[in-house]
Amino acid sequence: MLKVALPRPTSDAVSRGARPGAFDDEVEDAPVHRLTRDEAADLRRRMPGLSPWRVVVLQAVVALGLGALGWLVASEGVGASLLYGGATVAVPGALMARGMTSRLSSISPVASTLSVLAWSGIKIAVSVGMLMLAPRVVADLSWPALLAGLVICMQTYWVALFWRAR
Repeated sequence: MLKVALPRPTSDAVSRGARPGAFDDEVEDAPVHRLTRDEAADLRRRMPGLSPWRVVVLQAVVALGLGALGWLVASEGVGASLLYGGATVAVPGALMARGMTSRLSSISPVASTLSVLAWSGIKIAVSVGMLMLAPRVVADLSWPALLAGLVICMQTYWVALFWRAR
């Protein structure tokens, strides 16, 4: 004879107000509280959204700063490589920000989802294309400097998250 072990109710489910013998998926959640217009306005005021354009501008500023620093400290080739690495992040990011903030992408949830997918693909394609063109665009290319600029500019997303948390 085959014995089958059935799931047992958890003590957590019972402590959340479920009837004894109930399973986790049978516990009813608290009712959703709809915000009034004033509560929604207060929430928007306390938690403003972060514009993707601010992130792109921050990436561009970081790329320019890296390029100038590399140019001053090392050489023209290292500065140009750092700048191009930063541009490999900022330019595709600007394209995606432009696509995501268009009216067409906010028509419906389906259009928004498809827009995210399409613009993500475009962003990746442009980034890869820029990396492939790097030896032709940047004279005296330094791959380590280019990759350092790329990585440092990508890390500005963390700065943007901390910026929003303020």
